[in-house]
Order: sequence, then C-alpha cells, then structure tokens
Amino acid sequence: MMELNVTLEFACCCCEETVKVTVQCSGPGLQDADGPVATVNIPCPSCGRINKLNFEPSGHVRSVQPYMYFGVVPEPSVN
Repeated sequence: MMELNVTLEFACCCCEETVKVTVQCSGPGLQDADGPVATVNIPCPSCGRINKLNFEPSGHVRSVQPYMYFGVVPEPSVN
C-alpha cells in the first residue's frame, strides 16, 4: 500500500490567515490514473473555524471551503 506525507499551505476561508499543515495519505486510491483527490478538514489556528480542503497527493490544493456541519441538535427533555 502506498503512503505519503503531504504538506499543504492555504489561506483560511474565514480570516484569510496562512495555514500550513502536514497530512498523511495512504490507500489504494493514491495510485488511480485519474488524478486522485483527497479531502481533509483542518481547523484554523487563528480563528478556530474549520476549513474543508480538496487536494492532490502532489500537494496542490484544489479548493478551500468552510466546513458545514449538518448534524442533529438534541432537543431538551420535557421531564
């Protein structure tokens, strides 16, 4: 199985501060001929907002978007 350490540098989608992070990629998808793309959620150390990065194993960042969480919010108990 192929494994890579990739260093990514990008501007936070909220505060536009520069963020640099190293991620470890592994799995059979790294050998795809179609140019694999991975996604990772990275919190900004300056503002705390989470950035959703789409990137290539070469280190090229394709897009940075705010991470949207659509989880269920628990309702308070009536008892």
